[in-house]
Amino acid sequence: MGSSVITPEDVLESLMNDGTIDALRLKIINQLKANEELKNTTIKMAEQSKVLNTPGAEKQTKRELFDALRQELETPVLERASKSVWELILDNDGLGKEISETVERVFCKLSGREPPLFPQPNVESQPAKEAEGEKGKSKEKEVQNGKENSNSKSKKKRSFNEMNAEGSATEVAGKSNDTAAAPDDAT
Repeated sequence: MGSSVITPEDVLESLMNDGTIDALRLKIINQLKANEELKNTTIKMAEQSKVLNTPGAEKQTKRELFDALRQELETPVLERASKSVWELILDNDGLGKEISETVERVFCKLSGREPPLFPQPNVESQPAKEAEGEKGKSKEKEVQNGKENSNSKSKKKRSFNEMNAEGSATEVAGKSNDTAAAPDDAT
């Protein structure tokens, strides 16, 4: 490293090279697969589908039904899956906490600093704040994730709605499909 400033890209490259990104992606996929609410929502969407409930649907081929169902449900299902992924990533107690700690650890390793960079003195004394919802959690997460990189990160951070508007739900699903082979590649 020629420069003394560690960029978000440096941290990301390290996480990609050591297999951490693939491991985290696999954890997200496994948690999505285990998400009963997401499964039930998807089933309900299919059961209430206009395509399946239109008279004459039983006369269509499986391929015709599948293509019509995909056209009708792909966007809402992927939006719901994307929302579930963001909930996992921003969770201050579960996977989100693990991601934050991992990023901080790699940043510290690259910069020669000792973790934790940002102690969390009031985490346990804020249960009322956590009850306010995801907005409060995401603000807290921004503060915990790195004040030194806040300018770089704020340029890259987009809200869930902005990402959906840009079609990121498809990107999330595409990455999920790509990762099925990732563990084999890593070994």
